[in-house]
Amino acid sequence: MVKFEEAHARLFNNVFVCKRCKSKQKSTMQRVLQGKILCKKCGGKAFRTLRKAK
Repeated sequence: MVKFEEAHARLFNNVFVCKRCKSKQKSTMQRVLQGKILCKKCGGKAFRTLRKAK
């Protein structure tokens, strides 16, 4: 899908999706696991990693 490793990292690394409202947010895995990240739209703390398109 992506030709350059830098572009792949920019699109998919450290990007998480809110489980409630499906909005994307960039952060590190440690901050998500500690619960320090809040969703910009709904204020939720439940996030999942961004799934790569096939």
